[in-house]
This record gives sequence, C-alpha cells and structure tokens, in this order.
Amino acid sequence: MSAIAGIYSMQHGPLDPELGPRLMQELQRYPADDARGWNTEGLFLGCHAQWITPQSRGEVLPYYDPQRKLAIVADAIIDNRSELFGQLQVVREDQESMPDSLLILLAYEKWGDQAPVHLVGDFAFMIWDAGRQTLFGARDFSGSRTLYFHRSGRQFSFCTVIHPLLTLMDGERVLHEGWISEYLAGQGRMDVADMFSTVYQGVEQLPPAHSMTVSPKGITFSRYYTFQTPSPLRLRSNGEYEEAFREVFGRAVRDRLRTHLEAGANLSGGLDSGAVVSFAAQELRRTGKPLHTFSSYPLDHFTGFKLGQRVTDERPYIQETIDYVGNIEPSFYNFPDRSSYGEIDEWLDIMEMPYKFIENSYWLRGIYEQAGMKNAGVLLSGQRGNWSISWGPALDYQAKLLREFRWFRFYRENKLYSHSMGVSRKRMLKIAGRKVFPALGQLMDGRQEAPPELIHPEFARRTGVQERMKELDQSPASQTVYDIRREHFRQPHVWNVNGTAATKLSLKYKVWDRDATNDLRVINFCMSVPEEQYVQNGMDRSLIRRAMEGRLPDKVRLNQTRRGIQGADGITRMLPEWQRFQQELREMLQDPRTSSYLNRPGLAGCLDRLGSEPEPLLIFNTDFRLLTRGLVFYRFLKRLS
Repeated sequence: MSAIAGIYSMQHGPLDPELGPRLMQELQRYPADDARGWNTEGLFLGCHAQWITPQSRGEVLPYYDPQRKLAIVADAIIDNRSELFGQLQVVREDQESMPDSLLILLAYEKWGDQAPVHLVGDFAFMIWDAGRQTLFGARDFSGSRTLYFHRSGRQFSFCTVIHPLLTLMDGERVLHEGWISEYLAGQGRMDVADMFSTVYQGVEQLPPAHSMTVSPKGITFSRYYTFQTPSPLRLRSNGEYEEAFREVFGRAVRDRLRTHLEAGANLSGGLDSGAVVSFAAQELRRTGKPLHTFSSYPLDHFTGFKLGQRVTDERPYIQETIDYVGNIEPSFYNFPDRSSYGEIDEWLDIMEMPYKFIENSYWLRGIYEQAGMKNAGVLLSGQRGNWSISWGPALDYQAKLLREFRWFRFYRENKLYSHSMGVSRKRMLKIAGRKVFPALGQLMDGRQEAPPELIHPEFARRTGVQERMKELDQSPASQTVYDIRREHFRQPHVWNVNGTAATKLSLKYKVWDRDATNDLRVINFCMSVPEEQYVQNGMDRSLIRRAMEGRLPDKVRLNQTRRGIQGADGITRMLPEWQRFQQELREMLQDPRTSSYLNRPGLAGCLDRLGSEPEPLLIFNTDFRLLTRGLVFYRFLKRLS
C-alpha cells in the first residue's frame, strides 16, 4: 500500500538532515494519500502511503509506539487477520479498525524475528526496536513486494524502489556484472537467481522469504521460510476434496477483496481467472458491490493463425463466464495504438531495470492503467494457478502411473484422455512414454541445433555465469514435472519478477495486484492433495473442474482442448514500426556500448532471419525473443550515458 524508505546510522551518529527528505522527494512521482517521515537519533523512516484497505484510511506511517518502544514502516496487506487476532489476543472492539502495520508490530512484539513466519499476505516492512537498538525487516514468502537497500560505510538505507537509493550514492552508477550476465544468459522469463543483487553494483535487495537485522554489529540475513511438501491430505470422497478446495480458495479470494475502493479482476477465458472471478463476484454480491473485470483481446484486423489448439481471441469464453457468474461489470480492451516495441521506455521507467516479458507488456500496463481510472484498489489475478489450483497434467500423470507399474489405472486414464482429446491412443502412448524417460527425451532434443546465445561468450566466461547457473540448477536429468513443481515453490527467485512488476505497477497506478492462487494457505492445501484428485477419468485439472461445477459455465469449466494465448498479435502491432525496429537493432549491433555484453555475431544472424515482411507467428520465434531482450538491455544502457 506504500513506498517505504529509511536511513540508519549504524553507529547512532547524527544523520545529514537533508538525506531523508531527499529520499521522500524521489517518491513524489507516485500518487499518494499521505506522505510523512519520522526521526530519532541516527534514524529516519519515511512512508509514501497509498490507502487501499479500509483500515489504512488515515493510517499514520511511520508509526511509533512509545510504550513498546517500537516503530514501523510497512508496505503490506495481511490476509490472515482473524487468525492473528486470536493469537495476539486483540480485543474484538479493535479488530475491525486495526491497520495491518499495527498487527505486524504486535506480531513482532510476540514472536520477534519469527514474526514473518506467522504472516500470510503481501508485505515488506522495517521495524525499529529501540530497546535492542536494531532495525528488523522482512519480505513475504514469494516476494510480492520489493525491498531494496544500500550500505555505505556505517550507514544503511532502504526503499521500496531503486531510484531514491541511487541519489544517496556518490559518483556514477556502476552496473552489477553478475546480475547482467544472469539476465543475458538465462533463457526463461524468470528473474536472476542471485536474489541479493540488482542491476546496480551498490543496490541490493532482500530476497523473498528472508528477513534482515541491522545493528551496530552489522547486517545479518535469515531465510525464515522454505517450502516443505505437506503431509498428504486423506479425505473420504471426491466431494470432500471439492468442498475443502472451495473453502480454502474461497477464503483466499475473500481476503483479497478487502479494499475501500472498487474491486477489479483480470479475466481471461480460462479456469484460473474464471475461478477467482466467480468467488469474488459472489462475495461482492453480498455487499451490493459489482466486480469490475478487465480483459484484453487482439487487434480488430488481426486474423489469427493456427498454433495447435491455442485460441488467440478468448472473448467467447470470457463472455460465457461473465453471463454465467453475474454481478460483473466487464471491460474489454485491445489497446490499438500500443505495441511491445513502443512500450519499452515506459516499462524501463517502471521496472528500473531490464525486463523479459516484452510480448505481453502493452496489455499488462494497459489493464493497470484502466483499473486505476475505474478507481480499483485491488486487481485480482490467478497468475500462479497452473502450479496450484489448476494443477493436473494428464500425460505426466500417466507417465507417473507407468513408473509406479500401475498398469490398469494407466490403461484406463490413457484411453479416456485420448478419447476426450480426440487423439489416437498410439500418439498419447508415445508422449507418455517419453515422459517416463525424460533424460532420453532431453538427449534426443539435444541433437537439434542449439539456439544462439544472447550473452557475449567472453563476458559469460569472465563472469563464470554458466558455472553459477549450473550450480543453482542441481536438478537431475530424470527430473519430472512433479519435481519441477516442488522446486517452483522452494526457490524464491522463480516468482520474484512477478512481485517486482506488481509492486512497481501498483505504485504508479495505485492498484494492488492480489493473486489468490499464490496464497500460502492455498499452496499448502494444493500440495497436500493426492495426485489422483488432479487427474481423473481422462480429465486433466480435474479437482478445479469438479469443484467449480455450478460456479463456472461448462464451456469454460470442461474445456480441455482449447487454451488461450495472449499477445499473439504482437508482430501485427509492430508492422508500422518494423523498419524502425530493424534499424534500431542494427544500431544496437554497432554500438560500442553493447560490444562487451551481447553476442553480436549470433544476434546479427537472428536479425538476418527476421526479414522485412514478418509473419504473425514470429512472435514465438527464438530469434525475435533474443533480439527484443537484447534491445531492452540496449535501451537501458543508453539511459545511463
């Protein structure tokens, strides 16, 4: 709900009185309901507050409790409030009005540095403990909110965003070569694996699921949470699992509707966002408020293309959900004047660093902008649903049955799934068989020509990035999708980029992304459910499909053959700028600033293959992906000159 900032003299000496106001001045680019600072000897805390929840209206942050001798500044929405009220013995009369920052403070008073373990929600906070003469801070388990810091000599400073900290650093901005090498070498869309680093040498970040303590003795870090697979949940029937799902997930959605502003939600044609919207609209109906939904669709003149069973225009499915669920005020946007190429500078302003989600950038920002214009305080989403609520990969489950020699069940599932998908059993058997021996499949894939690298080979060698990434990725070649799923929740860096984008978009548009599929209670529940609940009778993602009966239309709920794909018209949007795009790529390959970072010969080959009349399918092409990522990095470099 806020951008927080602070400066601490670790020797408790006086601070330059201009430093705190300088930090706060840098935050004025964001809208705010209140902005204030708090001082004590050797310490400044500041908060640029956006009031999202009812309890945050009029909230005083930073807040100092003279009785407890604790001060807090927080960027937080806590979701397990009712549970904490009981544990912290908060009297009933105070519960409704108590802001989340005070709840965190009470948790710290009771549990000390273990307080974050007891919090469910999105948070980053710092607490000044005058009795211990320490600063204590933490970030939520998946990094939904950011927290950066800078240390210079015996002075420590922190902020929700990077640019205010840069004003405290003397001299030019030095780039962090380790961070850049991971950004350029990584093939996926996730953030870099070194969770303490940022693109700048002098600015660090607190990783997700970590806490920190700052004292005259120095700075110590602790990982307070590591995901552990819970014990299997054993219920008596399908119906009991479905009811348990509705209870846990419904509570997560309900908790994320807590705002005194309008409630919004992203809505595609799929199960995850549809499930979120269904529960949210029903809950809001009780209060007499509608749910505002925001959906993107392709350009009107975009004709689409064949890409298996993927759907480029999801409006028919979206409309089915809207009509069936009710209590929805929908909005559809295709942002005809926007393209991912035209968005680069705007996104570099927002992210403060290079980014990789270029293809979807225009509609992501567009929806936040529109939600802000409709006075939405929260924007619900289901971004992590594929790994939590809508888990259930049918073919991987069949491979699991084969590995466990469960022949009868495998035969039945394979037969029913082949029939439901309208595909021959022979083809399905072949795919399942390759999944039984993933190492063999990887070996076969390895015979294909490797794509070019974005990173300069010498830069990669000098920074040792390939060795570092191999050390971090210790998964065996035989790793299954079930192993990948567990690691997905165990490794903090996997989801960090989502929290980085969500935090910075929320500050710009005063709209807070709230993902019920990323609720820790939901994740633990979903990971405890037996795999037999997720794939049943030839149906993938079976648990959510069954649990949403009567809550989502069957056209959406039972759809196994058609999947939506967003950003498919990205090339079509760029056609008016295509020549300028290619010209800038040529400049990128000639500019001395990129010579030591980018694999220019490899990228030149990518550029030659693009052509002057690109096809729409190029949006999914490796050459295009590498060139656009390189271009984002190039634009970032030019900003530093």
